[in-house]
Amino acid sequence: MSITLAINFFCNLLNPQEEILHLEFQVAPVSVPSMPIRMLDYYARLRRQYSFYPIKQVIIYLKETTSNAVFIEQFTDTNTVHRFRSIRIWEQDPAPLLASVGLLPLAVLARTDSPESLLSQVAAQVDMIEEPSQQRNISACTQLLAGLKYNNNLITSLLREELMQESVVYQRIIRQGIEQGRREEALSVVMRLLPRRIGIVAPELRRRSPS
Repeated sequence: MSITLAINFFCNLLNPQEEILHLEFQVAPVSVPSMPIRMLDYYARLRRQYSFYPIKQVIIYLKETTSNAVFIEQFTDTNTVHRFRSIRIWEQDPAPLLASVGLLPLAVLARTDSPESLLSQVAAQVDMIEEPSQQRNISACTQLLAGLKYNNNLITSLLREELMQESVVYQRIIRQGIEQGRREEALSVVMRLLPRRIGIVAPELRRRSPS
């Protein structure tokens, strides 16, 4: 599946009066209960609350893996077949992500033959963000997501750590005690905060859960 659905969500290209797009950001390929069951459960809850809107569901896997779990796009039981989409971010062309400021944090995880060059390109674009608050928050999100793929020395050499420390995203993580190495919890906070800081889909039409 194309990354277009994710771009539509972040850039507010979907009309919230026409459909609901549920994005599930996931780090680990396996969860309890399993992702297919979770997606069915989320769909049922959304359907009960927003019965008049079409619902699209997408799992975006952030950390590269060879697990077959990230290719599953259907839950099948005796009386039920439920379908959803899966995006493996490491397979996606980085160009569409680099084209939008709000998607720069995801760009660092996209497909590339030169990871260091891609991270450098993202860092350069972060430096060009003119609005200070937005720059701090995008930088913080970028550094946290980059931690799934790059070593810390490379990250800190390309992205200014002081921007991260001054961001509301980082301060929120500090307040919640996530600075003590609990990476997946930090990512969960980032993915909740990122849409709010960039200004996208109406909050009442979003559904998100911890990875």
